[in-house]
Amino acid sequence: MYKIILAIRYLVRRRISYFSVAATALCVFVVFVVVTVLSGLTAEFKRNMHRAVGDCVVSSKSMVGFGYYGEFIKLLETVGFVEAVVPVIKSYAIVDYQYGGRQQSDRGVEIMGVEPAAHSCVTSFGDWLQYYKGNVDDVFVPPYDPNLVGCVPGVAILFDRDSEGGYQIAEELPRVKFEVSSFPLTARGALAKAGAGEVNTKTFYCSDVAHSGLARADGNRIYLPFKDAQMLCGMGTGRRRVNGIHIKFKPDVRLDTGRDRIAGLWREFVAGKAGAPGANLLENVRVQTWKTYSRVFVAAVETEQTMMIVIFGMIGIITVFVVFVVFYMIVSHKSKDIGILKSVGVSRGGVLVLFLGFAFLVGVIGSAIGAVGGWQFLVHINQIEDWLFEHFEFQLWDRRLYAIGDIPNAIDLKVLAGIMLSAIFACFVGAAVPSWQAARCEPVDTLQVSQL
Repeated sequence: MYKIILAIRYLVRRRISYFSVAATALCVFVVFVVVTVLSGLTAEFKRNMHRAVGDCVVSSKSMVGFGYYGEFIKLLETVGFVEAVVPVIKSYAIVDYQYGGRQQSDRGVEIMGVEPAAHSCVTSFGDWLQYYKGNVDDVFVPPYDPNLVGCVPGVAILFDRDSEGGYQIAEELPRVKFEVSSFPLTARGALAKAGAGEVNTKTFYCSDVAHSGLARADGNRIYLPFKDAQMLCGMGTGRRRVNGIHIKFKPDVRLDTGRDRIAGLWREFVAGKAGAPGANLLENVRVQTWKTYSRVFVAAVETEQTMMIVIFGMIGIITVFVVFVVFYMIVSHKSKDIGILKSVGVSRGGVLVLFLGFAFLVGVIGSAIGAVGGWQFLVHINQIEDWLFEHFEFQLWDRRLYAIGDIPNAIDLKVLAGIMLSAIFACFVGAAVPSWQAARCEPVDTLQVSQL
C-alpha cells in the first residue's frame, strides 16, 4: 500500500513531475493526430485508386497493346469468380479547347477509351459523373446536340477548386469542343501513318465531367467512347487491340487468389495462341492486382506517410529524456526518504517498484490527457480549420492544390491504444536508470548526521 500512496504523493507534491506528464500528453496528442490524418489521407487515396481500376488488371507493357482481347473476355465471363470485365484503351493525346475565356492549345492529356455501362460495373466511373448520374449509358451523348460525339474530361480540366475544396461546377453542362489528336501506332510500334498525315484528329464535345478524387486523373484525363479511342490510337483496324482489361471479382474472392487464377487462365490462353498472327504481343502482357498496377502512386503516398510518422514518432525520444531528467531530480531530492524506507526494511525491489509505479502513473495520466485532447481536436479539426480560414485566411491544406475535401478524422481505437501503450513504455524507459539508482541507495550513505 505504501508504494501506491508514495507514488501518488510524489506525483501531486512534486510539481516538477507535471513536466513529465505534460511531455507525455503532448507526445500522445501530436502522434495521435498526425497518424490519424495521414492514415486517413492514405486510405482515401488507396480507396480511390481501387475504385478507378477495379480488382485486377490485364495490361500491356507497351503502348501498342495486344489483340485477341475479345476471346479472353468471353473466357473470363464463363468463370464463376469474375463479376464483371471490360476492355480499356489508354494512351496519350494533344487537345485544343476553349472554355471560360481561356484557350488551351497543344495540351498533353491522357485519353481513356471506355464502354461506359460496362466500365461502371468494374469501376466507379458512373459515380464520378456530375451531370449524367444514373444514366451512364448516354454519357457520351451531349444533351445540347445528340448528333455530336461526346467526351468526359476530368473535372479539373474545366473547373477550378474553391478555397473549401469543392469544384466550381457550372449548373448547366458547358458546350466545349475538344480537338483530340493522337499518333496511331501499328502492331510493330511504328507510326501507322507516314508523312504529313501521321496524326489522327477527331472532334469531341463535352458531354459530362468526371470527379474521381484523384488529382492526376481529374486534371489530366479525358474519357472517350471506346471505338473512337481505338481508332484514334490506330488499334481499330485489322486485328483490333486494347491496352488493358479491367476485372472485378465477386465479393467472396480474395484479391491475390483471384489474380493468381486470372494469371493461370492467361498463361493457358497465350499457350493456345502460340504461332497465331500477333501472338508475340501477348507476351508483353502482365496480370496484376490493383495495388501492384498502381504501385508507383501508392508506394509514393505510403512512403510519405511512413516518413512523417517516423519523424513525429521521434518525439517519443524527447519524452524519454524529459522523464529521465525529472526522475533523476526527484531521486536526488528524495535520497533521505529512500534511506528511511531502506532502514525500516524495504527491499531494493520495493524501492524499484515504487518509482516504476510513479512512472506508470505519469504515463497513464499523461497519455490519457493527450488522447482526450487529440480526440477532441480531431473531432473538431475541420471546424477549427474553417474558423482559422475565416478569421486569418489560414488553411492547413490549400484545396486548390490538394485533392481532398474534409481533413480525414476517423479515429482508430487500435491505433490510439498502441500510441498510449508506447507512451507508457517510454515513461518506463526514462525512469529505469533513476529508479535503479534509487534502489541501490544505502541508508548508511543517505542518513549520515552530516547530511541531515
